Amino acid sequence: MEIKDTYVSIAAPSRGLYKSLGSRFIAFAVPVETEERIRQEVQALRREYHDARHVCVAWRLGHDGSRWRASDDGEPSGTAGRQILGRIDAEGLSDVMVAVVRYFGGVKLGVPGLIEAYRSATADALAAAEKCEKIACIRYRLSFGYAAMPAVMKLLKDMELKQINPVFAEDCRLETDVRLSREAAFAEAAAHIDGLVWEKLV
Repeated sequence: MEIKDTYVSIAAPSRGLYKSLGSRFIAFAVPVETEERIRQEVQALRREYHDARHVCVAWRLGHDGSRWRASDDGEPSGTAGRQILGRIDAEGLSDVMVAVVRYFGGVKLGVPGLIEAYRSATADALAAAEKCEKIACIRYRLSFGYAAMPAVMKLLKDMELKQINPVFAEDCRLETDVRLSREAAFAEAAAHIDGLVWEKLV
């Protein structure tokens, strides 16, 4: 069975806007790969827009989209975060965060109005974003002695794998990203190298 190892994300940050009854909803779509990056982006927005009433956020991560979160940040339950996430999912995206900054205009919009606002602001930001295809990879750490180095380097060259964070000391180690569809071939080749220990990094 063929393994699907590509997915869709956005290539660069983009912005969207929705206005209703004096309230402004400014949406920021950002390509992200880690929860730490998401925290940094949200903190930066909260600092920059410190006078805003709400900063509602949703995100989805990973080639299979299995990690996600949605926050209403004080808005009525289900009116903000879930609407943002719904638009991300409608576009079939992952490794994406959308934060919507709300400035209150003095008139309450009600639950239907909020749902429409957060959904529309997010849709506007994602419509402005350039989409890109990403390759799903699994990161491995390789540990080996100098005797195994020629075989390890040949494996990397043959499979067109890049060295990441290499350390060549008394014991050698490096990391590399293996395409999901090549994982079985990598494991088979690595198993034939004496003295090589490899492990997946989560």
